[in-house]
Amino acid sequence: MKGVLQLKKDKAIVVFSGGQDSTTCLFWALEQFQEVIAVTFDYNQRHITEIECAKNIAKELGVKHHILDMGLLNQLAPNALTRDEIEVKDGENGGSLPSTFVPGRNLLFMSFAGVLASQVGAKHIVTGVCETDFSGYPDCRDVFVKSLNVTLNLSMDQQFVIHTPLMWLNKAETWKLADDLGAFDFVREKTLTCYNGIVADGCGECPACKLRKNGLDNYLKDRKGQ
Repeated sequence: MKGVLQLKKDKAIVVFSGGQDSTTCLFWALEQFQEVIAVTFDYNQRHITEIECAKNIAKELGVKHHILDMGLLNQLAPNALTRDEIEVKDGENGGSLPSTFVPGRNLLFMSFAGVLASQVGAKHIVTGVCETDFSGYPDCRDVFVKSLNVTLNLSMDQQFVIHTPLMWLNKAETWKLADDLGAFDFVREKTLTCYNGIVADGCGECPACKLRKNGLDNYLKDRKGQ
């Protein structure tokens, strides 16, 4: 109980894209911390709708919102999220990464979130990475996050704590968390997960939409059976 009360006095930075996972984490952080600041990274991604979606959600929830220019990442890492001409597709059976993998993205995002946290006096950083239902991205793994946490603390002589509320949840369990937080309808109707830039239930065809829908269907089936 003492630890929970202490968190309620603290400030947190949420790495925020406006998608299902980061929005669920934003609601989670609002329950855990006294002050929450969202940070979104503009790396000239495929759909500017993502930035607009993040802006709208932060405004509606009354959360202070920073948008940081990360255009250099677009230049360095051509992929399906930064180039319209590259097809969105999953990795092949041989173990190759999906075409949506952006090398160094989470490394850079979390590092800059740490810099922002240092500037505003926040010691908590929240991110929606997940090792259970993910596309094989190496920078979503728990071992990476723990390693980066140590690196950030050493690099800035800080005592940051990186929180990953979704790390061991599958998509159905992530929907349940949103529901437990009273945010189920909000997350379903106002977030952008779709690689084709369609808010809410999305296009239904891209890998992100299929993963989201599969989790939603499983959760609704479980909820109905309770």
